[in-house]
Amino acid sequence: MSTDSAPLHPNEALKSRSNYLRGNLAEVIADPLTGSIPEEEVQLIKFHGSYLQDDRDVRAERRKKKLEKAYSFLIRVRVPGGVCTPDQWLAMDTIADTWANGSLRLTTRQAFQLHGVIKSNLKTTIQSINQALLDTIAACGDVNRNVMCNPNPHLSELHGQVLQTARDISAHLLPHTRAYHEIWLDEEKVAGGAPEEEPIYGKTFLPRKFKVAIAVPPSNDVDVFAHDLGFIAIADSEGKLHGFNVTVGGGMGMTHGREDTFPRVADGLGYIPADKVVEVAEKVVLVQRDFGNRSDRARARLKYTIHERGIDWFKGEVEARLGWTFEPEAPYAFSSTGDRYGWVKGADGRFHLTLFIQNGRIKDTADYPLKTGLREIARIHKGDMRLTANQNLIIAGIEPDDRAAIEQLIHQYKLYRGLHQTGLRMNSMACVALPTCGLALAESERYLPTLVSQLEDVMKECGMRDDEIVIRMTGCSNGCARPYLAEIGLVGKAPGVYNVYLGAAFNGSRLNKLYRDSVPQNNLLPLISAIIRDYSISRRPGERFGDFTIRSGYVKPTRKGPDFHDEIRYKEYQI
Repeated sequence: MSTDSAPLHPNEALKSRSNYLRGNLAEVIADPLTGSIPEEEVQLIKFHGSYLQDDRDVRAERRKKKLEKAYSFLIRVRVPGGVCTPDQWLAMDTIADTWANGSLRLTTRQAFQLHGVIKSNLKTTIQSINQALLDTIAACGDVNRNVMCNPNPHLSELHGQVLQTARDISAHLLPHTRAYHEIWLDEEKVAGGAPEEEPIYGKTFLPRKFKVAIAVPPSNDVDVFAHDLGFIAIADSEGKLHGFNVTVGGGMGMTHGREDTFPRVADGLGYIPADKVVEVAEKVVLVQRDFGNRSDRARARLKYTIHERGIDWFKGEVEARLGWTFEPEAPYAFSSTGDRYGWVKGADGRFHLTLFIQNGRIKDTADYPLKTGLREIARIHKGDMRLTANQNLIIAGIEPDDRAAIEQLIHQYKLYRGLHQTGLRMNSMACVALPTCGLALAESERYLPTLVSQLEDVMKECGMRDDEIVIRMTGCSNGCARPYLAEIGLVGKAPGVYNVYLGAAFNGSRLNKLYRDSVPQNNLLPLISAIIRDYSISRRPGERFGDFTIRSGYVKPTRKGPDFHDEIRYKEYQI
């Protein structure tokens, strides 16, 4: 479907007249009369790493009292490759207590997220983040987002090379505009009014957000096929980085009720040498910049450009800009999308500890002082802290002589809870959803732990306590927790109502498919429990849950993006 003659979306004109993302942000942020900002600035501030939100739990009460909504801002902190220093962790811990709601959130894009920052504290908070040598530039908006990579440092030499690649891509694709530095960091404007340039993005940037991930087989922990652009690391015979297979056109979001929107797994372009990766990233972005849909934002991601024009056309466009062609894809294999929990000794003799962090939320509770415990570890840790794409945390690079001190803090603050969860819980993820996300239709982070606890009883009854099943939940169809690549995907449709998806591949290579539409929350447990019991009885040796639901007729496989909506419901199981 051509969009050449369709009118541009209003956001395109907004970006064009914003003076490279400045707009009136400086003025409206300084306005003390409201906790909100106008709609134009709501759109622009995303490019600076922030979203306007309000607490939906108290909307009705405040409306009764004729009060403004309880507005606050989400701030997303860019962490290329998910690796930060202990000092940066401590800085984020302090910022969360001082300016936000007291908690930190580790996102599915290996970034930090702060919630509950009021407008009058917004500038101070962003300045504090920058003082920690972190920033929020391009953490949101129609640009390349935080670049992800496999964080498992037990692959030490290879991971180090891949991490540097992620940082190189991130730096190259950052916007050039100095708007962020002027508005938030009080940088002086360039004298003489010299015109600014955005050599990659231009005045209107990209049609929509753009996401990049780098995977290191056999682990697909970054869900590389869910991204606009993916690089799959290929090692040589000595275990050093040789090059990358390149994938394009993945994406999770869709819109309820619009079958012309769908999640999609990426296609392969071929193999490239390691030194060509930044060049390829730029050219892929340029093709999407020039040909992406700027009329319909629901269909503006790269996956739709490729769906409409074809992968052969897209590959030809990228190769024409490169001036050389891709080599045939190198062989590789993925085994899972999960993290490797517990203690691992790296090739360099240092230790790494991966902790499960439920839905990425770092906070203290009466019986689980998680935030305090991690703060105390960061105070003595000499390595680094690695945020995983599954919202978990790796305390990495622990010297052998320091392991005992770390273990003592693990026990003192009960952090061993992040090591002894069930296979289902340790493969669970949820987006934030209510009460702050304005797009949420149903609960997610606040509800999934309860549902998992109920399903754990069923798993234990079936003798499957430690069996791994990937379960993910989101409060809307945008797919922030990548639910369409979960063996059990739960997507909010209305308050207390969810769509249930089954049949994704355990290694992240196949989408799931809708099994039941609009299931009331109270019916989720009996519905899913019946299928788990069937799985426990009827599965074949080594058969994963997602593969079983296809073989047993619950759903048909989704082979291509548009197939996601086809022939949605098959086997009805007696509840």
